[in-house]
Amino acid sequence: MESIKILDVKGMSCPMPIVRTKKEMDTLHSGEILEVHATDRGSLADMPAWANAAGHTIVDQKEEANVIKFFIKKA
Repeated sequence: MESIKILDVKGMSCPMPIVRTKKEMDTLHSGEILEVHATDRGSLADMPAWANAAGHTIVDQKEEANVIKFFIKKA
């Protein structure tokens, strides 16, 4: 999976991971993928809900060493 950018929001709590992700997504072109690294457990529910509401697609999600990685494809 090839992401265009990696956004590090580790250590941030709600709502900052979503706020920062939205701001970064606004800079991408349709079809590009943003990789988001988060540690806030709330992101497991918040990120998919936000992506769905915004029309974006989470194409992959995994957890490595307590870091949740979301791969979000811009609508």
